[in-house]
Amino acid sequence: MLVLGILDHGPMSGYDIGQTLLMTDAERWSGVLIGSIYHALKKMEQEGHIMIASIEQTGHRQKAIYQITEQGRAYLKSLVSETITESKVAYPSSLYAALSFYQQLSRDECRQALENHRSTLEQELSAMKYGLEAKNRATNNNVPPMVQLMMDHMLNVISQQQIFIQKAIELLDSEN
Repeated sequence: MLVLGILDHGPMSGYDIGQTLLMTDAERWSGVLIGSIYHALKKMEQEGHIMIASIEQTGHRQKAIYQITEQGRAYLKSLVSETITESKVAYPSSLYAALSFYQQLSRDECRQALENHRSTLEQELSAMKYGLEAKNRATNNNVPPMVQLMMDHMLNVISQQQIFIQKAIELLDSEN
């Protein structure tokens, strides 16, 4: 969906698509692996969703410039509709499962694991804030409202997870 959406804005090479995804930190929030782009491009070309618009010579190498087809636009529209319609609530289920059996660890081991989790969340929050600042710079503080809403939501989710971890640590500490 992301690759088709990017190509819907205009023809690009696989490298340029990858750079766009890197710039938007798509691996972090979408689950798309940048390294899988070329495989996805080949598959979408075989399925008729995209086509090679031209081949450009860059030094000793050639690069294909891809463009979305009408079939690809229809497919993109159906993917967007299906994904927006699908209701999904994401819980940190593996964390919940582990905390259900936290007594398997010593108090210190459990506390250290929770501290590690807290540290990871702090790093994630910092990365998200950095990404938002980069988006603001790239758009001259004119981030599209829907993108801003998504970024705000992701920041809120991380903040809620931080609160949960802090309360888990406090609960663990109070058990002594």
